[in-house]
Amino acid sequence: MRETTLTRTTKETDISLTLNLDGEGKSDISTGIGFFDHMLTAFALHGGFDLTLQVKGDLQVDCHHTIEDTGIVLGKAFAQILGGNSGIARFGSFFIPMDEALASCHLDISGRPFLVFDAAFDTPSCGGFDCCMAEEFFRAFAMNGGITLHLAVPYGKNDHHKIEALFKACAHALRLAVLPKGGGVLSTKGVL
Repeated sequence: MRETTLTRTTKETDISLTLNLDGEGKSDISTGIGFFDHMLTAFALHGGFDLTLQVKGDLQVDCHHTIEDTGIVLGKAFAQILGGNSGIARFGSFFIPMDEALASCHLDISGRPFLVFDAAFDTPSCGGFDCCMAEEFFRAFAMNGGITLHLAVPYGKNDHHKIEALFKACAHALRLAVLPKGGGVLSTKGVL
């Protein structure tokens, strides 16, 4: 079973996470930010990942540390489970239409982290989630997961729809990329 449990405690956040890549999409998530819980629940369900996540952050400051640090821990969990990225499909791409919005995710679990984030938001927040934090979450996730991650919303009006479509597209792309393929690393070099 491809599963790990991680904890991370700083002066700003206290995070406990258990991730199973071969789950059924079950989740138990509490970050103190309702909209973020909703996004991570959708991420787990659409990725087919079992995710237990408890986060206590300095929300009296704002949501930044809670969201970014969650991305760090989730990225580290993926990296730890996948090790040297051997025996997986490695690449994943997916589009999600959500009402008037369209989001895409294209990724490579390569050990070479990079983020391209092409999405604009018209409102400052969705609930207690600052819209600008969507990019910060995915950057932290990609950098700590060793993932080349390209996310885009070419059009859409509702920021809730745009952000939710991004989380779902990423989940589906990851689901494809982590599929067991047997053999070694999918690379002409033989290593990543």
